[in-house]
Amino acid sequence: MTNLRDLYVCSICGNVVEVVNTGAPALVCCNKPMNKLEAGTQDASLEKHVPVLEEIQGGIKVKVGSVAHPMEEKHSIRFIEVLTKDQVLRAELQPGQAPEASFLVSSEDILEVREYCNIHGLWKTTK
Repeated sequence: MTNLRDLYVCSICGNVVEVVNTGAPALVCCNKPMNKLEAGTQDASLEKHVPVLEEIQGGIKVKVGSVAHPMEEKHSIRFIEVLTKDQVLRAELQPGQAPEASFLVSSEDILEVREYCNIHGLWKTTK
C-alpha cells in the first residue's frame, strides 16, 4: 500500500516517482513493480550523502554531505526536498551545479530533509 510522499524507483529505466495519491497496492514501470526507496541516514562511503542544514536569512540552505558530493553526468544529486506538515519543497539539480539549495522555510516547520543520488539512492535528515 502506497503512502503520501513515499518515493519509488524503477530498476529498469531509473524513473523516480513520489506518491501524491495514497492507497495503490503497487506502482509499476517498464512492466515491473517499482522499488520503494528507503532513506539512509548515516554516511559510510567516500561520497557524503546526508543533507546538512544551515540557517540563512529567511530560510535554510541544504548542502549534500559534509564534503561536497560529485555533480557529474553519471553521478549526481538529482533533487533536494524539504518536507513540512503541509508541503514538499523541491529543488531539482543538474550535473555541474553545486549540490545545495536554499529554501524559504522556517527551520521550526521542517519535518524532514531528503535528497536523491542517482547512484546511491535516497538520504535524509530529520529535525
